[in-house]
Amino acid sequence: MGQYLIKVPDIGEGIAEVELVAWHVQPGDEVAEDRVIADVMTDKATVEVPSPVTGRVLALGAAVGAVLAVGSELIRLEVEGPGNVAADDAAAAPAGSAPAASLEPAEPAVPAAAVAPAAAPAASRAGVARAPGERPLASPAVRHRAWEHGIDLRFVPGSGPAGRVTHADIDAYIAHGGQPPAVASSRLVERHDEEQVPVIGLRRRIAQKMQEAKRRIPHFSYVEEVDVSALEALRAQLNEAYADTRGKLTLLPLLARALVIALREFPQINARYDDEAGIVTRSGAVHLGIATQTENGLMVAVLRHAEARDLWAIGAEIARLAEAARSGRATREELGGSTLTITSLGALGGIATTPVINHPEVAIVGVNRIVERPVFDGPRIVARKLMNLSSSFDHRVVDGMDAARFIQAVRALLEAPALLLTDEGGA
Repeated sequence: MGQYLIKVPDIGEGIAEVELVAWHVQPGDEVAEDRVIADVMTDKATVEVPSPVTGRVLALGAAVGAVLAVGSELIRLEVEGPGNVAADDAAAAPAGSAPAASLEPAEPAVPAAAVAPAAAPAASRAGVARAPGERPLASPAVRHRAWEHGIDLRFVPGSGPAGRVTHADIDAYIAHGGQPPAVASSRLVERHDEEQVPVIGLRRRIAQKMQEAKRRIPHFSYVEEVDVSALEALRAQLNEAYADTRGKLTLLPLLARALVIALREFPQINARYDDEAGIVTRSGAVHLGIATQTENGLMVAVLRHAEARDLWAIGAEIARLAEAARSGRATREELGGSTLTITSLGALGGIATTPVINHPEVAIVGVNRIVERPVFDGPRIVARKLMNLSSSFDHRVVDGMDAARFIQAVRALLEAPALLLTDEGGA
């Protein structure tokens, strides 16, 4: 038997380091050739790392959340034959051991005395609470799911290693009636528990990008109200006529088309600013970033060449990109290179927002929710559908007057939506 060392792979494109975001194996597991053993994240996408050989896991090279250099140790396997590790190096890392980095747990360690033996259940399905101060072990995904269902993990028995709560445990807990009566009758008790959530993976990338954007870009925001009554009426007519043959339109394709047309007059908005080189690059192509909420956080998928697509082609591509982002199948090319970003919270869009610019772009257009309100139309009061556009701009590159004029141009197109379908500007 020998040892086989798998290193952090060279993903290409000049990437020097990656972040370890998930392990799919643990020490002692049998691993088949081509089985995915870990997920690593670059600055744009998550990449699966397969095993090139068959063997048994001896040691993990790092904890989830660690940033690893390309070529550094990722995992050691015990394999048939000599492996690829010299005898001296193999002796320094005996079977079952782990490099120092792997001894850092992804979550705060639980004292040995607090971990029940595997044979003894941590709690019954009735939901017996853990000892005071004992923090249930669970992955971030399980914690998020529990939060979505309003479940306190302290009352969920864990069937995983060291009592770790799994998705199956959440399913069983829900199937047996959810929170126990004892919890419902003591809702007003004081709580002193805390939870430490590691900022890793996509969430770390988002944090770094937002910090960088706010640190480097002097933002200013501009909010304008738009009457979208005619736009919504047109959208309903188009969907009634073409939904079966060309697809159903949402608001975003119409807004995207309005931005494409307005940008012809305001090329300084469709730009990227390299503040280190002191160069603004104005793009003829309109590559629209579509801010997409996923289970792991916010991602910006890129609709390329929006200027060359009609309303239905834009709508189909937005739907495809959103699905790719949410399922984790979006490629690096689909997550970079945008020239202007649209962000929307849908029905949760609020009255106004102050969106953060997607660096190194110079503007972002935010969509707020549509509300119906009474409006004076001469002597009459009529019901109109109104929506705010909340946009932010880089004040180093975009003057306030130009930003206002640009949004007014977009507003004019949305309030006279037939212009989106003319030969000059549309489908």
